[in-house]
Amino acid sequence: MSAGPPQSAPVESRSLEDRVRAWEDEYLWELATPSYPAVRREPEPDSPMRTPFQRDRDRIVHSKAFRRLKYKTQVFIAPEGDHYRTRLTHTIETCGIARTVARALGLNEDLAEAIGLGHDLGHPPFGHIGEEALDAALREHSGRSFRHNRQSLRLVDVLERDGQGLNLTEPVRDGILNHTGAELPITLEGRIVRLVDRVAYINHDLDDSVRAGIITSDDLPTAEIEVLGPTGARRIDTLVTDIVNESQKAGDIAQSDEVGEAMRVLRQFMFERVYLGEEARSEHERVHRTVRGLFDHYVQHPDEVPDGAGGVDDIQRITDYVAGMTDRFCIAAFKRIALPEESRL
Repeated sequence: MSAGPPQSAPVESRSLEDRVRAWEDEYLWELATPSYPAVRREPEPDSPMRTPFQRDRDRIVHSKAFRRLKYKTQVFIAPEGDHYRTRLTHTIETCGIARTVARALGLNEDLAEAIGLGHDLGHPPFGHIGEEALDAALREHSGRSFRHNRQSLRLVDVLERDGQGLNLTEPVRDGILNHTGAELPITLEGRIVRLVDRVAYINHDLDDSVRAGIITSDDLPTAEIEVLGPTGARRIDTLVTDIVNESQKAGDIAQSDEVGEAMRVLRQFMFERVYLGEEARSEHERVHRTVRGLFDHYVQHPDEVPDGAGGVDDIQRITDYVAGMTDRFCIAAFKRIALPEESRL
């Protein structure tokens, strides 16, 4: 606990840290992650106006990588309608659900928000198919693998701010890295984001898929819809309520068997019919041709790739460059190298 005016002193005379510490001591769950002290790779003075996790949130929102999410595919590549989700709107929806769960459980909302906003920064263009294509290209040229969660951490650690990184706190870094994969986040707030990331994308991607005519409401698995609800709003409410109730009982972020199984079946349905379905696979070859074509070209012409951060090798520079592209930038870059000049007029 930092030194400062006693808690009996007028509110206006107490520092933000003192007020936040006192509030968290009284109102947060004992399993919550406290806002202080801030643990960063490079120590720095705390802000008198924002908690450490609020500063992390702001650094993420003001990053170039966050702005690029607006033009990165969630499910549909360059959709013609204005109402389809992008990687940015997915991020915002995930963040909102994460905050709801954190508040209901008495956990640290600011931490959940920062992790939610940063979790998908490293996603390459063209959604899951783009990640698959970039992973294949990287394995072929170097034997390495590509995972968007690792790239998200690389962005905030190294690539942003012209190679300086954002110097985020350790709980935010951990939540970003482990929002997917084999390892669980060390904080309950990070585990919230890991779970509600799926809650968000299953439900909003289902909504977009019905709008696009890929599936109809009648196609959805009947028993699971009866458990979760007939609309996206009802399903999210059911899932959130279940997470809060079960987590309070378990002392960890958890779901009931019935609701968790219904969500698993619905997720499997989405992979079979939407993410890996006929419509998505119709784009599969073109996405692979575009991403692999760019990667192969830059391997042969590394001088066309901007300098990397931290003295990395050419393959890492190429990976960073391609992963950072928006869909439309990637398409334009591929056209420049693949089409004759006349075809681009």
